[in-house]
Amino acid sequence: MSSNHKHSEPANPYLEKRRNGEETSELEKRVSDIEALLISKGIVSKESLDRMIEIYEKDLGPMNGARVVAKAWTDDEYKSRLLQDGTSAIAELGFSGLQGEHMVVIENTQEVHNVVVCTLCSCYPWPVLGLPPSWYKDAPYRSRIVLEPREVLEEFGTFLPEHQEIRVWDSSAEIRYMVLPRQPEQSKGASEDKLVGLVTRDSMIGVGLPKPS
Repeated sequence: MSSNHKHSEPANPYLEKRRNGEETSELEKRVSDIEALLISKGIVSKESLDRMIEIYEKDLGPMNGARVVAKAWTDDEYKSRLLQDGTSAIAELGFSGLQGEHMVVIENTQEVHNVVVCTLCSCYPWPVLGLPPSWYKDAPYRSRIVLEPREVLEEFGTFLPEHQEIRVWDSSAEIRYMVLPRQPEQSKGASEDKLVGLVTRDSMIGVGLPKPS
């Protein structure tokens, strides 16, 4: 790996473009206006909207997947079941349902780094990762991650050793993939609850790494 690569460089151009662009500002204003109109007409309450957001951010969000990963990091028997039958092992923790009927979990190792894409549309494991990020559905990601995965990962700020193989897994209507990231060495021995906080959504897609402890 070139010494010119720095982990502090700006990453994820797809996300930054949407977060800071004019299109995003217009969309945020439109959503805010619609929300205010629905509340003013008594169609929904602010509390119900907040609860819906909470469901997608917590109950159906990446926190579920983080708990699966933390469990696998601390329980070798569970990890074995997870890699053998992802659907059943994930369901043991209460996470299942639409878009998670057929789950396959792939483990990152020192030799192999895995990353997930859906080249045809945006198939994504909702029960463990919530709703897909906008960049995951974009054509540039869906095509480039297959053709030049190392370059795309570096744009996300993920720099891997040259000897580490990158494998790209294509989700489909039949199978949803989730990455089991490598546990940070300095976090070995930490409690499951603490480890949950290290697991990021991007690390479970494979475009990122867990947070250092």
